[in-house]
Amino acid sequence: MKFLVSILATALLSYIGGVYFPWWTIAVAGFAVSLILPQRPPVAFLSGFTGVFLLWLLLALLINTANGGILAGRVGALLGIGNSPVLLAVIGGVIGGLVAGMGALSAAYLRRPERGRKAN
Repeated sequence: MKFLVSILATALLSYIGGVYFPWWTIAVAGFAVSLILPQRPPVAFLSGFTGVFLLWLLLALLINTANGGILAGRVGALLGIGNSPVLLAVIGGVIGGLVAGMGALSAAYLRRPERGRKAN
């Protein structure tokens, strides 16, 4: 349940942050959600990745539909992947997901006490 809440919170905070701030605020959103909702590091990364991946995938496909696929066709030709708006949306989603996942992973490691090391 915490995993789903974390995915939704990351997606919502990333969307709100993306409206007012630069694109890289998705890392801050993933960091903040993972700091507030403590999870193990692999789960934190996966929740941050999934939240922003799904958000960016949905937004890219909505933008593609709104402009009739013209922009995706041109960007796809520029990148050499042809006229494939879904592939372009997946690539963008993976990039955004990795950034948010790393932010969430950083917070998970920050919350986690060091193991195997004795304090002086």
